[in-house]
Amino acid sequence: MASPVLTFTDHGIFCPAGDFHIDPWRPVPRALVTHGHSDHARPGMGSYLVSDQALPVIRRRLGPITADAIPFGQSRQIGGATVSFHPAGHVPGSAQIKVTVAGETWVVSGDYKTEPDGLAEPYEPVRCHTFISECTFGLPVFRWEPQPKVMARIAEWWAANAAAGKLSILGAYSFGKAQRLLAGLSPQGPILTHAAVEDMTQVLRDQGYPLPPTTRVTPDITGRSHPGALVIAPPSALGSAWASRLGPTEEAFVSGWMAVRGIRRRRALGTGFVLSDHADWPGLNDAIAATGAERIFVTHGYTTPFRRWLETQGYDAGIVETRFTGDDAEAVE
Repeated sequence: MASPVLTFTDHGIFCPAGDFHIDPWRPVPRALVTHGHSDHARPGMGSYLVSDQALPVIRRRLGPITADAIPFGQSRQIGGATVSFHPAGHVPGSAQIKVTVAGETWVVSGDYKTEPDGLAEPYEPVRCHTFISECTFGLPVFRWEPQPKVMARIAEWWAANAAAGKLSILGAYSFGKAQRLLAGLSPQGPILTHAAVEDMTQVLRDQGYPLPPTTRVTPDITGRSHPGALVIAPPSALGSAWASRLGPTEEAFVSGWMAVRGIRRRRALGTGFVLSDHADWPGLNDAIAATGAERIFVTHGYTTPFRRWLETQGYDAGIVETRFTGDDAEAVE
């Protein structure tokens, strides 16, 4: 039997033919990285290869690194492997990584979503023999409403808070979710950002992503100076001294996990908006079917029930243990 294109090691996913790892969680000589979230882009690698759209964020987060970038769809030979990066739709610059060795193709999805969000490069199905899929939300209960409906609900909440003389604070992951909100909401007042959000927003703005003007929150900014404003901040800022000094506010959290009532109660949140940068149940199934793959490995999320489901659908399915958490999981916990 031929050697597999990719193997699973205690450092991460490894390609023997190319002598590289994909999204490794321990230092390795050569890393191919799907996107800039901290559970996938980790420090300490000898060198990095990423999509050209992901590189600015990764450099911002990791500091001085030895890195090269490749455009989406362009092939590169690395040893005995041919690799290419393809849009994953998760966040700006996020990629699936296609690896072909001796005519056999595997695709590592990283994190992905299939609904276009108007900011990230839209998800692109990639044909392969074996597909490594996330399943952060791999249960039938997770079915997302269309983005325009969620954005309209957020806009109504913002308007009601402004009418009551309060600022609106949205807790959202600082890279990806925050900018998706900025791109998807129609401005109806000032938009303020926490420093962590503003830093990532400026990196993307400098790349040419269409994002509206925002104002970084500084010590002199309050609800009086910016009445009716929307504030976008990391989830850790909710209920903090940083938030309380802004004056009267209403807070909400934006995450796919807001579909789970127990999580909302645990965080003592009265308002939650269900919006995820990961595929829901239909999205996962549609994405897997579009690959044409017969073998599916699932990672991080509801791996056991999702693998069992795939087996009932005729797939050769397995589980890959990883240290990936997904940005929504990090934001909740």
